[in-house]
Amino acid sequence: MQITSIAAIYFLFWVMCAFMMLPFGVRTAADVGEGMVPGQAESAPVNFRPGRLALRAAIIAAVLTGLFVANYEYGWVTIADIDILPKPPVNLAD
Repeated sequence: MQITSIAAIYFLFWVMCAFMMLPFGVRTAADVGEGMVPGQAESAPVNFRPGRLALRAAIIAAVLTGLFVANYEYGWVTIADIDILPKPPVNLAD
């Protein structure tokens, strides 16, 4: 597998992880008990830390990319392993 393919797969895993982790660990003004600014939504985050989110996503994406590349190289799980459709009958007369 080429390094550019691995980088693209890493980027896809990183974006997926970052979006999936957005709602975790976020406190709102209602949770903290601090005063809200007029016009602010109650669900607006108080402690959003994009650097911490990016670091967590980078670590998880690196692990997932490593597993993906290892599976690609060693063939642990193939398409034949996850094929759930029944096989058509073989006609031996042909």
